[in-house]
Amino acid sequence: MKARLLPIYFKEEKTDKFENQLKHLKGLLGDEAEFASPVGLGDPLTECDAVVFPEILGEAYRNGPAFQAIDKPILLLTSEFATVSMWDWEISNFLEGKGVSTISPYNLEQATLVCRMLATKRKMAESKFLIFQDNPGEGFQPDIFKSFYWWEDQCTEGIHDKFGVTIERRSLKALGEKAGKISDGDAKAAFSKWDYPEASGFKKIMGLNAAKLYLALDREIDSEKIIGMGTNCLNESHSCLSTPCLAWDRLLEERGMIWACEGDTVTLATKVMLHGSFRKPLMMTNIYPFLMGQAALKHEKIPNFPELMKNPDDHVLLAHCGYFGLVPRSFSSCWSLNPPVLEIVNENAHMFDARMKEGPVTVSKLDASMERLMSVKADLKGYIQYDESSDCRNGGIIEVTDGKRFMDKVYSHHIILMEGDASNELRLLGKIMDLKVEEF
Repeated sequence: MKARLLPIYFKEEKTDKFENQLKHLKGLLGDEAEFASPVGLGDPLTECDAVVFPEILGEAYRNGPAFQAIDKPILLLTSEFATVSMWDWEISNFLEGKGVSTISPYNLEQATLVCRMLATKRKMAESKFLIFQDNPGEGFQPDIFKSFYWWEDQCTEGIHDKFGVTIERRSLKALGEKAGKISDGDAKAAFSKWDYPEASGFKKIMGLNAAKLYLALDREIDSEKIIGMGTNCLNESHSCLSTPCLAWDRLLEERGMIWACEGDTVTLATKVMLHGSFRKPLMMTNIYPFLMGQAALKHEKIPNFPELMKNPDDHVLLAHCGYFGLVPRSFSSCWSLNPPVLEIVNENAHMFDARMKEGPVTVSKLDASMERLMSVKADLKGYIQYDESSDCRNGGIIEVTDGKRFMDKVYSHHIILMEGDASNELRLLGKIMDLKVEEF
């Protein structure tokens, strides 16, 4: 899907530059955008994701109301390099004073990124998420799962109102029954194609169960409009003989499908938005700030956090389902299929022991109002291993700038970890998606 851009020209002062510049833009951005027939400033807009000004002139100072009437993002791409020209900052600043926000990329990469964000916004509005659950608050850990916002109708409505995404729910029990009816032969044929590295203790039946659930999920995708999926895989794990981890990895590779663990639709909306826009390695996991002390340690069945000489309060343990988190194989620096760790899943289920490369990362997540987006610069420092009595066999450690502020502001125990420093790109995404980006 490409962004749909509508070029706008000035009726009184239009010059030859407009047509020449439009040709430059089509050449540079043609892989990410399609351009509609131009209209004059003040004329009704035709269907588009954003408007673009290939040239910006002094006439803008005399047409503030016409700019204020534009209800789409406004791009200023006035240089032959698909960026804003330096002399156009004057008009951009003038419009800002009139309450008109413009987007002025300063390099081609940014312009391309804006196009991807616009296309992702439209794709979300035309698509749906598929979630498998039956009684999400009942199961192995009801005291925990009943507190999650993503089960509430107002959350589902909020995601739809903000992004246009429709959320469809189907029975997890029925899915498990369908998976159980798939033959061992079909499962073996599927699993043998994937050539996954297996850790010690990974059994043949674990691979077969994983493949059966993958095949069942793959058959549930009955519409191209499904762009995200999830299952209530922990609290209702009694419904399936396996966890969906491997299925999510396969569906990402084969269909570009994005998923969220535990059917967390807020996380799913965040991941779809970030992955579609940035196309960077990312994953979801749980956070256990060192400042949480015993509450975090008890949940993960670990005796202590790593002893650090400097700034322990600014560090956070990342762990989910026994390991670092559900990292797709293509996003990892090392990866293997492992036996399950958590007691609440089937003994013949599975999980990944995976790592992302160390270095700068960004922590992000939508908030409950769907109006704010968290943006936290962090550094993935390394990994920590605990013994087999714990629920953290291999966790990640990140350092944030201010651990106490992080504790005061963080939205959820589920976060998205994205490779690299994406803080500037998230600010840009906030403009496109109409989100307030909170940096802390």
